[in-house]
Amino acid sequence: MKFAKLLAIFSIFVLLTGCGDESASESEAEPIRVGISSVFPPFDFVDEANQDYQGFDIDLIRAVGREINRPIQFTSVDFDSIIPMIQSNDIDISISAITINDERKKSVLFSDPYFETGLQIVVKDDNTSINSLADLKNRRVAVYIGTTADAKAHQVESAAITRLNDPAKCYDELEDGNVDAVINDSPYSAYLLAQGQIANVKILPELLTYEEYGIAIQKDNVELQKQINDALKRVHESGEYDQIYSKWFGEK
Repeated sequence: MKFAKLLAIFSIFVLLTGCGDESASESEAEPIRVGISSVFPPFDFVDEANQDYQGFDIDLIRAVGREINRPIQFTSVDFDSIIPMIQSNDIDISISAITINDERKKSVLFSDPYFETGLQIVVKDDNTSINSLADLKNRRVAVYIGTTADAKAHQVESAAITRLNDPAKCYDELEDGNVDAVINDSPYSAYLLAQGQIANVKILPELLTYEEYGIAIQKDNVELQKQINDALKRVHESGEYDQIYSKWFGEK
């Protein structure tokens, strides 16, 4: 009888312990390792006040993570290192204002597009000789290395191109007179100008390209791609996407 009672108590203990372990494993979901450049406001940057990652992309991927029930783990990387780090399994995905294009699709999967954008030229506000991409012939142009702006600048005949790892330094080069123009994503240049982080410049009205941002994902991780796309759809349907958009850009 004693043995039977002890066996019954032990069985209940094992059952309860097993249930506890299962709950713990569910709550301790594996984080999604997300690479970000952290130097591209208002999409991803470090808030100097509290040293936390901030931006449209940051808020969006956190919302996606909640939908998938997986925590987000950020890693700050140089933009031109993002795809190599995905390929080497150092990160799982990246959301960092990455334009979807055929060249990048050879190396990574992309989520559905989540943001529409394009490139624009920035010059000093007293410059009257540069009004289009063609006017950059034989001119000095600064670009953020590894971006579509970098590729676009290389299409200009005889342009002298300065390629920088920090996009903000492109505008420093312009201010110091070391370059004649900057090519960069329209929302980034507009944000810096609106925030007073650059001055005495103007953004030319011509949109050089139409582009869409997507979340870059490891090439063989089709399941994660599906989860992210489903999550993005739910974030849109719930209205959370519009709330995040309004927070960083105002009304559409």
